[in-house]
Amino acid sequence: MLLPRSLVAAGIALGVAVAAPAFTGTASAAPKPIVGGEQATSTYSFMGSIQVNGQHYCGASLISPGWMVTALHCTYGNGPLPASALRVRIGSNDHLSGGTLAGVSQIVRPSNSQSMPGQDIALLRLSSQVSNTPVPITGATPADNSATRLLGWGQTCPQRGCSSSAPRYLKQLDTKVLPDSSCSGMVNSRELCIAGTTANTACYGDSGGPALVNRNGRLELAGATSRSGSNSSTCGVGGAVYTDLAAWRSWIQQYTGAL
Repeated sequence: MLLPRSLVAAGIALGVAVAAPAFTGTASAAPKPIVGGEQATSTYSFMGSIQVNGQHYCGASLISPGWMVTALHCTYGNGPLPASALRVRIGSNDHLSGGTLAGVSQIVRPSNSQSMPGQDIALLRLSSQVSNTPVPITGATPADNSATRLLGWGQTCPQRGCSSSAPRYLKQLDTKVLPDSSCSGMVNSRELCIAGTTANTACYGDSGGPALVNRNGRLELAGATSRSGSNSSTCGVGGAVYTDLAAWRSWIQQYTGAL
């Protein structure tokens, strides 16, 4: 899996607002790279930078005024992190300033998550509700070849440890969903395979961040960054695996209520 930014020098950088006219939902034949990628063209009210000791650690998405979704592995360091160790900066393309800085009061992890692969998802309950506009979770798994936009503050080079710091400003990559068979590292049907190469992909530090789809002119949240598609330590080898959030809607609603 991709590792949080403060464990290993990390990599993509991305961004989007809930209505994103620049993202048409058409798969790009030649996407601009995220490793070495394009600065975000919009401000995304729902985009969060999880921070530990004041440093960017992982991405997350605001799905209701009081809840965010991220990757399970983003809630671990040498062991499970307590909620009090996390802060989230929400709605700023600059992970060092702006937006809303919120505390975390609870981390919800799937039961048996450490012994069962394919459960790279966690929920963060914020210490208080925020006024930022959440992003809706899409109601159905996106079809193969669906256009998707990735966002993050991850490493901008593909090899583990090739960068000593996270980019300050959010970056984005327009790519597409691939058939499950294109990612050899997938373990179950509750994951998405996202196109990528070592020249344009999510990387270390992008973990937990969003894969977005455009449904009828509205951005919806389809996935959360998990790991390389082939389980390689080099980002982009065999695409990238994302947790399929449509497949987790019922579990999410147990804690957050209506979405």
